[in-house]
Amino acid sequence: MDFCLFIGKRGRVDYYTKVAIMIWHFPDYAGVAQLVERRFRKARVGGSTPLASFYCLYFIYMSKFTEVLKNRNFFLLWLGQIISQFGDRLGQMALIALVYSRTPGSSLQIAKILSFTIIPVFLIGPIAGVYVDRWDRRRTMYACDFVRALLLLLIPVVLFYTKNLSSIYIIIFIAFSLGRFFVPAKLSVVPELVEKKDLLIANSLVNTTGMIAAIAGFGISGVLVEWWGARSGFFMNGLTFLVSGSLIYFICKKSCPSLKFKEVSKEIVEVISKSVAQEIKEGLLYFMKKKDIRFTAGIMFALWSALGAAYVVLIVFVQKTLHSATKDLGLLIMFLGIGLFFGSLCYGKFGQRLSHYKTIFISLILSGLMLTCFALVINRYPYFKIAAGLSFLLGVLVSPIMIASNTIIHKVSDNDMMGKVFSSLEIVMHLGFLLFMFISSWLAEKIPHLYILSVVGCLISILGALNLAVNRKIPGLD
Repeated sequence: MDFCLFIGKRGRVDYYTKVAIMIWHFPDYAGVAQLVERRFRKARVGGSTPLASFYCLYFIYMSKFTEVLKNRNFFLLWLGQIISQFGDRLGQMALIALVYSRTPGSSLQIAKILSFTIIPVFLIGPIAGVYVDRWDRRRTMYACDFVRALLLLLIPVVLFYTKNLSSIYIIIFIAFSLGRFFVPAKLSVVPELVEKKDLLIANSLVNTTGMIAAIAGFGISGVLVEWWGARSGFFMNGLTFLVSGSLIYFICKKSCPSLKFKEVSKEIVEVISKSVAQEIKEGLLYFMKKKDIRFTAGIMFALWSALGAAYVVLIVFVQKTLHSATKDLGLLIMFLGIGLFFGSLCYGKFGQRLSHYKTIFISLILSGLMLTCFALVINRYPYFKIAAGLSFLLGVLVSPIMIASNTIIHKVSDNDMMGKVFSSLEIVMHLGFLLFMFISSWLAEKIPHLYILSVVGCLISILGALNLAVNRKIPGLD
């Protein structure tokens, strides 16, 4: 009744308002929401949509988000992940600040410490998904968070007593290995917390707010770590994991039978020796058999190799040029993230008109030129506002590459092989990133950072131009 009064105050009850009222009173009526959205957009083009309909639809979508957040279990998970995303950004900035305080200007040292955050992708990632499905996901999540909290809180203590970074490398490796279990558990637990009709809204809410929290977290954490130092960054990171784990702990779920430590250890050995090797082999063989997947994997390997080559060099380049350890770096990553988000929205709306492959090639050309432009302009005009604008544009130009690549994989992969394909693709991408991160960081000890970034940008553009010239038309995907 309140909803009808709201509509009555805004304007006449037209077709869209009537359908909206149906959605409000009958939320399980399948297809009505999509129908009204299509009619609403069509009417907007012709300029005939009344103001009441706009308010009506806005009110419905916002009320759906509010309704999902009233679910206590989902709200605890959602709030915990926002806090955890912010903590992750604090941890990354603290690592960069730690290297800056010990060996300022060393790309190789940054590459070393970051490699321990990437290696778990290869060693732990393949077995994590298997055990997430076998264990109670809620317990897996809060156990991972509590252990990661203890590990991160341990780092400031280690920093106080020793100058050797070896023990910190081990702590970071274990913490990020636990993260490989946490992520698939988080993605898998959502259907257990919300009703089926709310699943789309819940996933949308988790992904969107998670991206916003991550983007804003880079800017805020960069400033906080710059003010308070690396130790405080690790301490705050540990506290965010503690809060996140506590929130997840209070999620109410039916108890699942616990596994004995001996049984778990035995199963892990079996999975490592059989399942993992077999699944990786199947995924790689599928790569070789499917031309489109093989070609896309090659493009992604080249892109992530370029990202790895530019990443650590770019960190040191920004530190030296803008004279800031983490503050300006974190804010620039925030603007890059905003660009990625904005570019994803634009490509999602207009990308259907373009070939996926041509989109990738054109984006490679433009993003490579933008990277080169960023390095040359900031070296000549070291002002934050200019760097922020160029970072935003770089994010806009890069974002279509990942979206188009994932869409190609979805189109050409068999459904029962898709998980293995994406798992293998993740390994291929991180392998390129890790390998060229070390190569570029080693070269950065001998060659100016400006030259490396300019060459990497030019190579990305050349790669895109060559592929655009050679593969003008790929059948089935235009």
